[in-house]
Amino acid sequence: MSTKKHWETIYTTKAPQEVSWTEEIPQTSIDLIAKFKLPKFAKIVDIGGGDSLLVDHLLALGYTNITILDISHSAIERAKKRLGEKSLQVKWIVSNILDFTPPESYDLWHDRAVFHFLTRKEDIETYKARLTQTETSHVVLGTFSKKGPLKCSGLPITQYSIEDINTTFSPQFQIIEAFNQDHITPFDTAQNFTFARMTKKK
Repeated sequence: MSTKKHWETIYTTKAPQEVSWTEEIPQTSIDLIAKFKLPKFAKIVDIGGGDSLLVDHLLALGYTNITILDISHSAIERAKKRLGEKSLQVKWIVSNILDFTPPESYDLWHDRAVFHFLTRKEDIETYKARLTQTETSHVVLGTFSKKGPLKCSGLPITQYSIEDINTTFSPQFQIIEAFNQDHITPFDTAQNFTFARMTKKK
């Protein structure tokens, strides 16, 4: 099964409370984005944000230039339906991040739980190339940690420590804040994440 078909199947057969990554309030992402003190018109792209509630909260906080990228058309359609008329305030892109051709630059790149699905070195390098192409200066990244799961949604993942993220994204980016944190799933289980807030080196 292709990666796209896998995720289309997930989003057409499972409700939000039936998948582990759902957060009613994505507080960690909200807080890390806010710490950059960007203007509300800053260009923000959420990688793999299809059905995430982050966009709802960013809109409520007054951010006006948000792009959501997701491999699943079904996930994005679910988000649009949930947002209703507010969805018109958001730019939506259906694409695998590895095939993404950035249409513009972004001030902030957010990715919670997409990057760790890349297990091949060439795919990791492609991801970094996409990030570089967007000329992004600020990054919020969340991956499974060394204490986190080895799989998600039936797919293998790559675990990252803070040191691993630093090595992977240097010398282009530097970590200005990083920590490990448990995410409590809708099933009341814990998944340990590594979060990193990074800026582009000048």
